[in-house]
This record gives sequence, structure tokens and C-alpha cells, in this order.
Amino acid sequence: MKRWIAAVILLMLIGTFLLAYKVQSTEEHTGFTTHRVISHAMGAVDGLAYTNAREAFVENYKKGSRVFEVDLMFTSDGHLVARHEWTKSFTKQMQQEYAVGTKQSGKPWSYHQFKNTPIHGSYTPLDWKDVLDLLENYPDAYIVTDTKEQDPAQIKQLFAQLTRQAQEKNPELLSRIVPQIYNEEMLQTLRNIYPYTSIIYTLYATEDPDDEIIRFVQHNEITAVTLPENRVRGDLVESLRQAGAVCYVNTINELKDATEYEQMGVQGFYTDVLTEKELRKRSWVYALRP
Repeated sequence: MKRWIAAVILLMLIGTFLLAYKVQSTEEHTGFTTHRVISHAMGAVDGLAYTNAREAFVENYKKGSRVFEVDLMFTSDGHLVARHEWTKSFTKQMQQEYAVGTKQSGKPWSYHQFKNTPIHGSYTPLDWKDVLDLLENYPDAYIVTDTKEQDPAQIKQLFAQLTRQAQEKNPELLSRIVPQIYNEEMLQTLRNIYPYTSIIYTLYATEDPDDEIIRFVQHNEITAVTLPENRVRGDLVESLRQAGAVCYVNTINELKDATEYEQMGVQGFYTDVLTEKELRKRSWVYALRP
């Protein structure tokens, strides 16, 4: 009798969880926010992070990722490429120091140099046109931009080039490009170029108080907010949800941490290694706890 009752309770819990999950997935979230994982710098490939490489995209797509963050910078001759930074230390981390002379160390590379220097000796560097090719060839994928340029004029130039090249290739791709903004001024710059339908406001570069961020999100139809770990609180996540935005946290690589943030109402995570499957499985375990 006790086993029968326990089985009934278990089935009820499973049914409740499935219903809640379905409602969350199909009613509250659309577009890229139906996904929990944002693969950071295209995600790790063979355990190596920050590559922004073609192979990283393909490997993580196969693992179930559909949303990919890509770092974008200009080369010395004005081409837009997927690169986290030009510093000497990062070049060494990517095992590309052999390609850089002493005088050039720490400075932007030329486009030819960038495209012809494999990452870690094996992986393929991507320019923005290559990223657009991936979007066209993988029609359920999304790209989240992480524009490393800080000067307002360069930001304007970057998004103008990014948008123009997408329009020239296939205007429909623009619906799957999700710009990240870092301040209110950047949003206006972006919307003067193109009315992107999805925007992420990432907070790592701002010290604005919570109430200003909530007001900004509410008044500007911001799709999602990315929180650094030191700003994650249940009340802020809920206030942002009420203002119309879901929350992501960056960068999370441990399931334990992801579970704790999910319990605060966080939708998903920028991650090098976590997968959608792992997060779904963890959610089941959490839902069935007594």
C-alpha cells in the first residue's frame, strides 16, 4: 500500500514538473530564450575555451547548443573577426605567439594574419562573414554578440558593418542575431542602425543601481539581462522578470552553481562546457526532491 501511494505521489510530481516545464518553455519564452545554454566564445572545443573557432561551434551544436556567444573585434585593416582580445598573454594562450613579431605584440593583427594562423595549431579562425555562413547553414542557431570595442565610434562602426553584411547576405539572419549592450547609450546607437528584435543587457561593465537597471529594461523592451555572479539575487531576478526580461548568468561551468541560480529564477547560463541535456537532467532531480 505504501509503495502504491509513493508511486502515485511520484507520478504526480513528475506530471507537475512536466506541466511547469512546458509552460515555462512554450508560453513565457520565445526565440533564443527558449534555451538555457549560451555557449561562451562558441563554447569549449576539446576542453579549450575562448577559441571562437568553427570547430567549437560545430562540437557544441552537436551537444545540443543552439545559442552561441561570439567575441568580435576589428583587425588592423578594418575587418570584423571573432577574437576575444589581441593581448600578448591571450595570443600565447591560443598558442599563436609564433605568428607575432616583437613590435606587433599586443596590437591588432592584419586580416590575412588572423585568417592564416590556426588556433592552438588546429582550429579555424572565423571572420564575421564566416559566422553568418554558420547561421545560414544551421537555421535554428542564434548568435549573441560580445563586442570588445569600447570606443563609441568604434561600436557604431562595428554594428554598422555587422548589420550591413548580414543584410547583404540574407536579411532573415538578422532575426537570429542578438546584440549585447553594455549601457543605455549603446542601445540608442544600435537602434539607430537597425531595430533588432532581441537585445541582451549585460551588467558586468556597469555600476548602475538595480532600480535604474529595472527601469531601463522596462522602458526599452529589453529581452534578457546577463548578470555577473556578484549581482545575482532572487529579488532582482524577479523584478527583471516582471519588467519583461529573463536572466542569464555568466560564466558558469559547474552544475551545482547552475542549480542554485535556477532556484532563484535564472533562465540560463553562459558556459564553456555545460549542455542543455545536463541542465534538463539536473532540473528533474531538483523537481523530484522532497
